[in-house]
Amino acid sequence: MVKHFDLIIIGGGLAGLTAALHLSKINYSVLLIEKQTYPHHKVCGEYVSNEIIPYLNHLGVFPQNIGAIPINQFQLSTINGQKTTTALPLGGIGISRYALDQLLFEHAKKSGAQFVFDAVSSVGFTNDIFKITTQTDKNYTAKVAIGAYGKRSNLDKHLNRKFIHEKSFWMGVKAHYNYDNFPDNLVALHNFNGGYGGLSKTESGAVNFCYLTSYKSFQAYSNINQFNTHIVSQNPHLKDFLENASPLFKKPLSIAQISFHKKTPVEGHLLMCGDTAGLIHPLCGNGMAMAIHSAKIASELIHKYLSGAQKDRKKLETAYTRQWNATFKQRLWMGQTLQSLLLAPKLSNYAMKIARNTPALLKKLISLTHGKPVTC
Repeated sequence: MVKHFDLIIIGGGLAGLTAALHLSKINYSVLLIEKQTYPHHKVCGEYVSNEIIPYLNHLGVFPQNIGAIPINQFQLSTINGQKTTTALPLGGIGISRYALDQLLFEHAKKSGAQFVFDAVSSVGFTNDIFKITTQTDKNYTAKVAIGAYGKRSNLDKHLNRKFIHEKSFWMGVKAHYNYDNFPDNLVALHNFNGGYGGLSKTESGAVNFCYLTSYKSFQAYSNINQFNTHIVSQNPHLKDFLENASPLFKKPLSIAQISFHKKTPVEGHLLMCGDTAGLIHPLCGNGMAMAIHSAKIASELIHKYLSGAQKDRKKLETAYTRQWNATFKQRLWMGQTLQSLLLAPKLSNYAMKIARNTPALLKKLISLTHGKPVTC
């Protein structure tokens, strides 16, 4: 017998878990399908802007209760080590995906959301109903479905999404370290040849080091350790960190073929959330907040649709696309612009001089990649 739900969510990252919690709390039947059981680590900057804390609190989620680290300072450096530090306009928290995903999972499950740990192999849409099939040949149906499966998936090929046919030149690397000298209240972004890396404390006291680099920079080296030694450590701040910090993972996590090509918020009637809808450049430090915010937008519109307040699916999809673009499109453009600036050594050195002399300008740029506090 095929199980039917009001909503099926494909992917259990921040966006998927938040939508599952939001809609199960108002008594919709929700199924979330995720490949991995919780908790698990993910390649992620692990800094969350305070803009979404009011919304999380509204859902009954309080990251500070599990040790999230308050962060209010931002530091930026060029390849040669020139740096500047400024106060973050809104501030944020440092918390690992290992802890935050688990926290959201526990709340969503308590609220009644159901979970299946499997991979989705196909998505069909017939007679206004979704049919979701997993790799273990289980079938589920739903009136509405959300795609929240991350940066890229075989499902993108199944849906024939345009970006999946474009070449991707980026990879991400992440690991946790013991490093007592790193300030609790700081998120730091350090440039190196062909990429940049972020440092911030997590709830465990470990420092998360996550960086983005181009294949062109990485391909001359046989492994991550060699690349760290010869390229990442060209930045003196990162050199000092890597030489004095103690790694806590057996080996760093990595993810390949990260694409910043344009995506669409709706594909095959699926409402796309988080990185599945659009990926902001990590230097903006706002991807986690954007994922959670996108889930809020989708959840509120889905509630209107399922409750009968707005019965037209096309209007649901149009409204979600419009709100998604209005909320995130400028941030994505700003992220791309800032990355181009940061990865051009001459321009980044010149920009650093300006930023040092006009700290208000740096704060303005930061604010353009972040939203206002999300009200409930």
